Order: sequence, then structure tokens, then C-alpha cells
Amino acid sequence: MTRPSRIGRRAILAQLKLAAKKGDRPALTLAIEQMRTWAFSPRYWEKYLDLLTHPLARLVDLTVIKQGEKIAHQKGWVRPRREPARPAAKAAAGRSRSRGKRRGRPAAAAASQPTLFPDLD
Repeated sequence: MTRPSRIGRRAILAQLKLAAKKGDRPALTLAIEQMRTWAFSPRYWEKYLDLLTHPLARLVDLTVIKQGEKIAHQKGWVRPRREPARPAAKAAAGRSRSRGKRRGRPAAAAASQPTLFPDLD
């Protein structure tokens, strides 16, 4: 039987939250070191991947440790694939939103507006 880790998920997350709220560099350093202990030890990989479900821990992994994806790949774990979006609905929604935001008015208003230079038509 293996001994449980002395580093707990709660303790790591508490250190990350403290570092995020108050900019406490020692708390961030401690949390990173504890996360590295889990990330680089095959004994704690599953705990580490569970820890990565928290956004702060995921951010630290992506920017500093960069182990989460590697571990998951080594263990043969695959993320469930998202269902593809419907292409017609996605394309139509993207076009109407981007035009409205970019110009600040509906596209139909430009067609109904009278020309400023009637002599040039």
C-alpha cells in the first residue's frame, strides 16, 4: 500500500488563490513546487490531472509546468471530442454579429440610405 501524499489538493489551490488575490510570490512559488512534485512523479499523475480541473491550476500548468497534456498522453487518456457545430448556423450567426459590431448599425440601413451625390449615378 502506498502512503498518501502529504501535499493536498486543497492546500495547493489555497496557495494559488492567495497568490492570485494578493500577488503573494512565495505562495505562488510554493504552489508551483508542490504541483511539480505531483506532475513529475508517476505516483501522483492521477491526482495531478484531477487538480488540473481547477482553472488556476490549469493556468499554472499551461504557463509554467506544461505537463498535463504529456501525462494524459502517456497514460493513453483522450479528451472526449466535442460535437461539431452546425456549419450553416455558425456561419450565419458569425456574419451578422461581426457586421453589426464593426459598423455599429444594421447592414440593411446602408441599402435604404439615399445617395449624397445624385449626379454621379
